[in-house]
Amino acid sequence: MGRVIEQVDKVKFIDKKIKCCIIRAMRSYGQFCALAKALDLIGDRWTLLIVRELMARGRARYTEIRAGLPGIASNLLAERLRELEITGIVEREEAPPPVATALYSLTVRGQALRPVLRELGRWGAPLLAEASSSDEIRGHWIGLPAELFLLDKAPKRPPVTLEIRTAEDAVTLHIGKGAVRSAIGSDAAAPDAILAGPAPEVARVLLANEPLARARRRGVTFKGDLNVLSRLGRAGGS
Repeated sequence: MGRVIEQVDKVKFIDKKIKCCIIRAMRSYGQFCALAKALDLIGDRWTLLIVRELMARGRARYTEIRAGLPGIASNLLAERLRELEITGIVEREEAPPPVATALYSLTVRGQALRPVLRELGRWGAPLLAEASSSDEIRGHWIGLPAELFLLDKAPKRPPVTLEIRTAEDAVTLHIGKGAVRSAIGSDAAAPDAILAGPAPEVARVLLANEPLARARRRGVTFKGDLNVLSRLGRAGGS
C-alpha cells in the first residue's frame, strides 16, 4: 500500500512539473534573464495582489481572498490560484470540519516574495498622492505595509497592541520586541489603543507621520495610550 501511495505522489509531482513547464512556455519572455523568468511566473495581472492578500492573511479561504481583490472576476481568481499552485508559489489544503473548505497559503517560495512586495510598495508609495477618490480600499491593506515599513522603537518594553478600525474592516498591530506584526480583525480582547477613521487618513498617521491633531480634523479618532503610537518608528531605509 505504501508503494502505491508513493507512486501516486510521484505521478502527481510529475504532472505538476509538466503543467508548470507548459505555463512557462505559453507565457515566457524567452530570455535568459532572472527578471524575465520571474515575470514569467508572477507578471500577470492580479498575481502579485493575490500574493499580497495571502501575505497579509496567512491561510485564507477563496471568499476571503476575493473580498480583498475588488474587481477581479471569480473565474480569473480561480485560474490565477491554480497557476500559482502549479508553479509552487501557493499551496492549497482541504480543511477539516467545521471549516470544511479549501484554504490557500503561500509556500516558502511564495513567502520569499516578501522583500519584493516591500520594494514595490516603497516604489509605488509616491503614486498614492495621485490616487483617485473612487479607488477601492480595504482597511486590512494597512497591516502589511505596517509590518514591512514600521518597527518597535522600544523593544525592551512590554508588547502593546494597536487596533486599527476603518469602515471596511479592522486590523490589529502587535508591537513588541523591535517589530510590528499585523493580524486581520480584532485580535486583542483589550487593545492598548484604538486608531479609527477613513482608511487613507489612518494610513497617513501610521505610515506618513501625519500629526494626530491634523488627522482628527479629517475624521480620525484615537482612544487609549498615546505612547503606543510613539513606539512606532520607520524601519531603516524606508
